[in-house]
Amino acid sequence: MNRLALAVATALGVGYVPFAPGTFGSVAGLLVYLPVRASGLAWVELAAIVVVFLVGAWAATAAERHFGHIDPGPIVVDEVMGMLVTLALLPVSVVGALTGFVLFRIFDVIKPPPCNSLEALPGGWGVMSDDLMAAVYAHVCLRLLAWWLPAWILA
Repeated sequence: MNRLALAVATALGVGYVPFAPGTFGSVAGLLVYLPVRASGLAWVELAAIVVVFLVGAWAATAAERHFGHIDPGPIVVDEVMGMLVTLALLPVSVVGALTGFVLFRIFDVIKPPPCNSLEALPGGWGVMSDDLMAAVYAHVCLRLLAWWLPAWILA
């Protein structure tokens, strides 16, 4: 079970990249987004977010125990979920997806309130929740950009 939790928490090993694992985890999130969005079904997108959040919280809790400290770098399942939330229910173009990627990375790094306080939740709940909030910020900004520049952001 520990191996499964580590595989999920590290997005099948992506989190072990020696530099910028969160950025690579976000790229993995883009790759997960592609087939989810291709389904064309809103409920599939929403279900994917819920499943990744819940399974990610379980896996991140186990991974924190394994690595011996809170929110270690190799845990990137939160970035995968963050990209799903950032792009949820938006028919983005390639430029829109890349813009969402950049927005999510910015909010994930600067962690504006309440992201920073959500990190304090116990175990994997904190790991996942701060990125969930960062993704909500990125999603709102992406929606505003889609309203302002639809030809660039939307497919």
